[in-house]
Amino acid sequence: MTAVAAIQFSPMVPVPLLVLIAAAGLILLGIGLWRRANGVVFRFLFLSVLLLALADPRMVNEKREPQPDEALVVIDRTSSQRTGDRAKQTSDAEEALLASLDQQDNLEYRIVEVTDSTDEDRPGTRLMEALTSASAEISPQRFAGAIVVTDGQVHDLPKEFTDPDPENANGGDAKGKLPGVRGPLHVLLTGKRDEIDRRLVIKQAPGYGIVGKDVTLTYRIEDKHARKDGTTGRPSAKVEFKVDGADPQTILVPVGEDQTFTFKLDHAGPSLAELAVEPAEGELSTVNNRALVSVNGVRDRLRVLLVSGQPHAAERTWRNLLKSDPSVDLVHFTILRPPDKDDFTPLNELALIAFPTHELFVERLDEFDLIVFDRYLKRGVLQPQHLANIAERVRQGGALLMAVGPEFAGRASLYHTPLREILPAAPTGDVVESGFRPHVSKVGMRHPVTAALMPPGSDLKTEPTWGRWYRQIPGEVTGGNALMTGLQEQPILLLDRIGKGRVAQMMSDHIWLWARGYDGGGPQGELLRRLAHWLMREPDLEEEALHAHVRAGKLTVERRTLKDSAANVAVTAPSGEVQDLELQNVEPGLWRGELAAAEIGLYRLDDGEHRALVASGELNPLELSDLRATEAVMQPVTEATGGSVRWLADGMPDVRRVDPGRDLAGRGWVGLVSHKAYVVTGLNDIPLLSGLLLAILALGTLMAAWWREGR
Repeated sequence: MTAVAAIQFSPMVPVPLLVLIAAAGLILLGIGLWRRANGVVFRFLFLSVLLLALADPRMVNEKREPQPDEALVVIDRTSSQRTGDRAKQTSDAEEALLASLDQQDNLEYRIVEVTDSTDEDRPGTRLMEALTSASAEISPQRFAGAIVVTDGQVHDLPKEFTDPDPENANGGDAKGKLPGVRGPLHVLLTGKRDEIDRRLVIKQAPGYGIVGKDVTLTYRIEDKHARKDGTTGRPSAKVEFKVDGADPQTILVPVGEDQTFTFKLDHAGPSLAELAVEPAEGELSTVNNRALVSVNGVRDRLRVLLVSGQPHAAERTWRNLLKSDPSVDLVHFTILRPPDKDDFTPLNELALIAFPTHELFVERLDEFDLIVFDRYLKRGVLQPQHLANIAERVRQGGALLMAVGPEFAGRASLYHTPLREILPAAPTGDVVESGFRPHVSKVGMRHPVTAALMPPGSDLKTEPTWGRWYRQIPGEVTGGNALMTGLQEQPILLLDRIGKGRVAQMMSDHIWLWARGYDGGGPQGELLRRLAHWLMREPDLEEEALHAHVRAGKLTVERRTLKDSAANVAVTAPSGEVQDLELQNVEPGLWRGELAAAEIGLYRLDDGEHRALVASGELNPLELSDLRATEAVMQPVTEATGGSVRWLADGMPDVRRVDPGRDLAGRGWVGLVSHKAYVVTGLNDIPLLSGLLLAILALGTLMAAWWREGR
């Protein structure tokens, strides 16, 4: 606490009026002196007393409490700061800096840490935002300055420091004009001069592609070096390509030139293409030698061939389902009569066109994504070779759906054809016609096709609330999984994988009762939709899959399986650190685990059977685009505030306090402004002239002037 005394004036009239009175009095006094009038001196004294009374001089005694200045210490802890020995440089500099600031008198400081941005619209190192926000909380009269420890890769500089137009850029002529920062800004750089960094840049990549079609990526290898030409002198480098973690392929490509990579989308949903270039000699880090591209595969048009063996009630159910999807091209044939039936009815009266068996099942079979046989039986229309072609089409990646009726149990069953090799159930020869409600089996409770049909929290003892069916074709399971059962736990819905393709078999033709709303109806639309999407390899309906996503800095891993347990998942972070994640069963068939995703980049997951890739933040983050430490980015900013840029490799500079207006940096030291701010805690105001004294002086000077003029 200090006390400071000073004389202050509190004019009783506006200062301009007071000046006007003084000027008028001086003019009259000058006239009197020129004319040598008597009493001029006493008139001057009276005027002085009058002006003094109007000015009201006072003795003011202030009690002041000194306020400490405040400084900011900004620490860059983004991903690029984990390169090389920068983390150690940062911690050593922070320790030395705080020790130096603790020794300064009348100075407080705040520590601001900058981490990777999680906002996709504002990527990179947002150091200036953190600095501006923190300095806004400090009074300009107390802000001593800021000291930043970073590698210099900052991505949120004000436009005036990044605008290529010289007329708009500040540069060193804009001293003190940095928005939001009202004091010196000193930058302490980690890393080393002349660092080498190679990166792989994706120049162009599509966001979507058609399943079965090729997509092309454009990329470029850039070698950043201290040379003026920006290269390390290596003319070419090896690049490795992988799609969805499959076997890689490697090619040799020139450095510094745009190249292309083409691959085929073989499934719907996201496909992750990973490109990696070999390290350069003496390279700082290989973390940005990889690039990721996610291309979402969509089906252009799903071509479905529906063959009905005879008109029946369920036929419309299948047709309505397939026709309701605008992405489906449906080709539907109903076999009304076999060629060997002779009732003398002309063929042109039975069908508008002849059944093009050779064209559909030989020439154009590969064009159909899904083939549906709805209560079809052997009638000589399709020859064994045609059915063998269908079986081979399934093995090569096609899909077959068999909706059977009573004919499947007889001698004309399609089971007694080449299709038997791919069907998951064999008929017993019986047909059961009795009321029952289909049940979701134990496996079906875990399978994504049927798990959602039952209410949440249901188990095997939960009785379904949907309507009854009245016909079932018993079968012996020979492969696949039975997701739904009927009487005596006989299978009703079976799914199986054959080679690269898939097969579904429905052992009843009474699903149309649900569509008609009989006995309360049922979820036939949801069931058939999920069944068709599983046949088309929809990623979300895979029964054995490993998925992951990153939201709000948290990595969530989900394992879908039909087994009773799920193995732990090895999670490899972008830095190479491996963590073992234990999964917990959250619902039948679904296991889940979570861990913090603090790093930006690609996380790799492996449970021994399945692998998955997931990116935290951007696929190719701006933060890792250039890992070289540089002074070029922050140099204009420090010059605008009177600060400086120092390399920690040259040694830790001293911290000094300087008065306002003095140099803020010198050889081996950086300066923080000493404002000597204070707060007035008390005020003692004493008038120097009392009213009585002023009256005596004024009256005395008037009487003296009257006396002198009267002589």
